[in-house]
Amino acid sequence: MPRPATLPTIDWKAVFDSGLDYPAWLAAAESPDQRDKLEAQRAALALEPQTAGTLAALPRPVHVIAIAEDWCGDVVRHVPVLQRMAEAGPMLKVRYITRQQWPDVFVRFLTNGGEAIPKFIFLSDRFVECGSWGPMPEGCRELIARGKACGDVAAARKKVSARYEADGNRREVLRELLGLVDVAASREP
Repeated sequence: MPRPATLPTIDWKAVFDSGLDYPAWLAAAESPDQRDKLEAQRAALALEPQTAGTLAALPRPVHVIAIAEDWCGDVVRHVPVLQRMAEAGPMLKVRYITRQQWPDVFVRFLTNGGEAIPKFIFLSDRFVECGSWGPMPEGCRELIARGKACGDVAAARKKVSARYEADGNRREVLRELLGLVDVAASREP
């Protein structure tokens, strides 16, 4: 049996260091309207005290590389959640990159073979990859996959929109992202 291809090693620290922090990323936005939407979403999102406390008490740094571009609706919806989390947890460090900036990184995080953003890559304090998230919550990704399978992506997107509407506080996203933060901050298995 042939061996699978070995992907080149990624220098995650170099990728992280090349990224922009949120204010610089936002300032570089292609669209002033999208920038305003991102900021409005971020400002409107309040974390529950327990969530903020958990993030404030992280035992060690967690690095997140966010592959995100402001033109994308899912980026506008989900980046503010990640940013609010980073604001609540000083040990949660986030840097933003584009697909074009690091194509060899992005190609590892395709969604069902397609390009979709945002993608959040969670790294430990030693820049070891611990998990990834995106471009939407798991249940929504499943709906889109089912829509593709049965040839009705439009109906799947309507269901995803309804889920988004029903979860205005982004609890599903927060729960999934907090799980990945917890893994990346782990001190033991």
